[in-house]
Amino acid sequence: MVAAYLYLNGALFALFAIWCTLAPARTARALGYAALDPAGRSEYLVIYGGLQLGLAVAFFLFASNGVWHRIGLLSALSLYAGVVAYRAITLWIVGPVPALTWAVATLELALLVAASALWLTRTP
Repeated sequence: MVAAYLYLNGALFALFAIWCTLAPARTARALGYAALDPAGRSEYLVIYGGLQLGLAVAFFLFASNGVWHRIGLLSALSLYAGVVAYRAITLWIVGPVPALTWAVATLELALLVAASALWLTRTP
């Protein structure tokens, strides 16, 4: 079950990295960025392409070796705890936001809840 969760994370990060890399202007607009100058486009591609791809590789590695499942879950908990906290605060402060932002927020929360459940029910 932990491996499946970690593979799912890897797949989601890989898909998002590819989507944002191949269609940066469209995905940036869908995520609320009105326009990207050259520096902004570079930063967008680095974070939404490169960082997401790096996270995908890490989660695939965590999933591929049972010894790494625990660190994979800890990584997911750390990552999603920060992301969900910031997402909740920004949704409260800056709303209203587009539907895609709510969809991403829902997915992030679901991934945090799943990681928490797996962590609490895992065998030491």
